[in-house]
Amino acid sequence: MMDSDISARDELVARKLAALAHPARLRLLRQLGAADSCCVKDLVRRAGLAQSTVSQHLKILLEAELVNFRPEQQRSRYTINAPALRELAGAIGQTLDHCCAGCCPQAGHGEHSDPLQRQDADQRPAAHKDI
Repeated sequence: MMDSDISARDELVARKLAALAHPARLRLLRQLGAADSCCVKDLVRRAGLAQSTVSQHLKILLEAELVNFRPEQQRSRYTINAPALRELAGAIGQTLDHCCAGCCPQAGHGEHSDPLQRQDADQRPAAHKDI
């Protein structure tokens, strides 16, 4: 794989993460995830945001390909792009695995998954148990 391929993939991941980097967009994704599909009017009601705000945030999510759009008569229906979100989650997981390879225990594995607890444990003398 060439560096330009990696850079293009990193740019795509960064663009999708930027689209998620707003609390209103995260709320809209959760609302979309809770339904098969929603129109803007439904999302306005559910999210408690102005119609113009919802439309602007949906535009950003659409451009990042995290939601799908389907015109339906006089409404526009939006759905989660689950494969794109799974792919993004996988890319984040791979990045974390690469960054933490060998230095960080996996969450839920090992005696101390919290780095502060691990540091405290490393500084304490080992306890001896009688068998």
